[in-house]
This record gives sequence, C-alpha cells and structure tokens, in this order.
Amino acid sequence: MSLFKRGNIWWTRFTTPNGERIRESTGTDDRKQAQEYHDRLKAKYWEVQKLGEKPERSWQDAVLRWLDETSHKASQHDDIHHLRWLDPYLGTLSLNSITRDQIDQLITQRKSEGVSNATVNRMLAVIRAILRRASLDWEWIDKIPRIKLLPEPKRRIRWITREEAAALIKDLPEHLAEMVRFSLATGLRQANVTHLEWSQVDLERRVAWIHADQAKARKAISVPLNAEAVLVLRRQLGKHQTRVFTYHGKPVIDVNTKAWRHALKRVGIEDFRWHDLRHTWASWHVQNGTPLHVLQELGAWESVEMVRRYAHLGQNHLASYAESLCQLQAVPDTILAQQAGRQ
Repeated sequence: MSLFKRGNIWWTRFTTPNGERIRESTGTDDRKQAQEYHDRLKAKYWEVQKLGEKPERSWQDAVLRWLDETSHKASQHDDIHHLRWLDPYLGTLSLNSITRDQIDQLITQRKSEGVSNATVNRMLAVIRAILRRASLDWEWIDKIPRIKLLPEPKRRIRWITREEAAALIKDLPEHLAEMVRFSLATGLRQANVTHLEWSQVDLERRVAWIHADQAKARKAISVPLNAEAVLVLRRQLGKHQTRVFTYHGKPVIDVNTKAWRHALKRVGIEDFRWHDLRHTWASWHVQNGTPLHVLQELGAWESVEMVRRYAHLGQNHLASYAESLCQLQAVPDTILAQQAGRQ
C-alpha cells in the first residue's frame, strides 16, 4: 500500500523512478487529504527525475545550509542578526518566489525603522550571498533577482593625536590604560586584546600570536612586540595564570564601560570608539613612513584596499616632487630680476 497509518496519522510510501524509496508523514489523519498529498509528492519526484525539473527549495532550506557552510566566519553573528529580521518576511517563501519587488519592499521596511544605508546594505549582502550560492554552487535555482546596494557616504578615518592619547591614558583606570597602551602599540582588535592569553606570548622573542580561530580573516597572525608592548606585558605578569589583562583578578571582558566613556568626555575626545585605537595605530604608522604593504602585513588585512584608507595621511614621498615646481618657477623669476637690473 502507498498509504499506511502510524497512530492516527497517515504516511506515504513509494519508490521513485530512479529507485529511491520514499517514506514520509502526510501530517494528517484524513485519508482523502493524505491521498492528495501522496499524489502531489509522487508527481513532484517524477517531474524532477524524468523531466529534469529542480525540486522546490525554501528560503529556510537555504538559510540552514548557508549557516552550516559559513560557521567559520568570525562575523556570522552579524549574519544571524539580519536573518532573524528577515525571517517574518522571507521565512515561508520558496527561493524561486523571491523577486526584485520583494527586495525593494524589504529595503523600504528596513529604512522606515531609521537605520542607515550601511545597515541596509549589510542585510542585502546576506540575501545576495545566500541566493548566489543557491544558484551557482548548489544549483537549486536558475536565476536570482538583481540586488543593488544603496549608496554609502565614505566615512573619514577617526584617529587621535599622540597628545590626545596621552591625556586619555592618564585619565583612565590603570587596567584600561594598560590595554589602550597595548592596543596603540600592536594595532590588535578589541577581542584579540581582551582574550589574549599568556600561552600566546613569548616575551624573550618579543612576539605574540593570534590563532586562526581568533582572527577576523581566520588566518593566524604573528604580532611583533615593540618596547612599549613588552613593558605593558611585563607589568601584567603574575596577575592571572591564563589571561593577560585582568581587573581585580578576573579577566577583562568588556572595555566599553562607563569609565572608558567618561574618560573620553573629560579629555574632550568625541566620536571615538575602542576600534578607533586600531585606526590610530595605523594612522601613526603611515605618518611615520611605514610602507603600506608593510602595514598590511602588520595589521593582517586581507587586501591592500583596506590599507589605502590611511594613504593620504603620509604623503612625505611626494614632497620632493612638489618642491621641484618651485625650482622650475625660480628660473624665470631670476631672469626677470636680472633683466630689470639692466634697465
């Protein structure tokens, strides 16, 4: 029999044209409805295998596979945030039914909540990435809607001067001041500083390392320690067996505290986040003449484009060319002066 009961629920059982055995619950205790479900399911398998039609895949199917395949991403929690917002709008849809009009409606709805174009674009990037993989890699769908990102204003690089940094460090509690000193000496991201362990530090060789699963790009990072970084680390010795940076004997988890915000306010530094310490480190390097390709390796950026954001801060190599124009202009000026003297 193609239909049989388990408890009160009807189940369907049949063999597909390629010999695959299917056994599936119809989800109903009504025999007529169960028969209809069986007939549709059997016809669907026949169309897929005999006519070459692709089975209908849902947005939910794609999301689950996407999350499984991108579990290595350091920023997956950001993807999940956007996917949760999208679920009420796309959760019940098949991939083939997602159109450009629906994408536009999502954009309108998201913007009505007062978020920036950058936030909308991060959401659109997740949708586009999932649909592209469903089409190109998984071959679940033949085509996808064109998704165009919204324009974003180019943000300036926020950094502070050495004088401002010194004032901030002086005003912070000692444990945060030490972490700021270390961040400005190494350029490490916030999580890499707060989670740094003694097993990742070699003071004799003056090097630290970030394991691949701790790095944003999922590649291990070797961190050279300058004199300032070494001094900071030596002052932390003996405070904790495992973690480097602690407060009252416990590892520091959060740095965006009232103490941090109040110190910024007291010294008059506005619009400055902890991550801007990394921007400051990079800006100081460029101003000091560090070549961009060296800075890229020091900061573990994947592309040189990420480093070019700081290029305008260090154009000393162009000074000689700019000065040469003065020398060219000086020639006719001298000639004119001599001519005026003869008159």
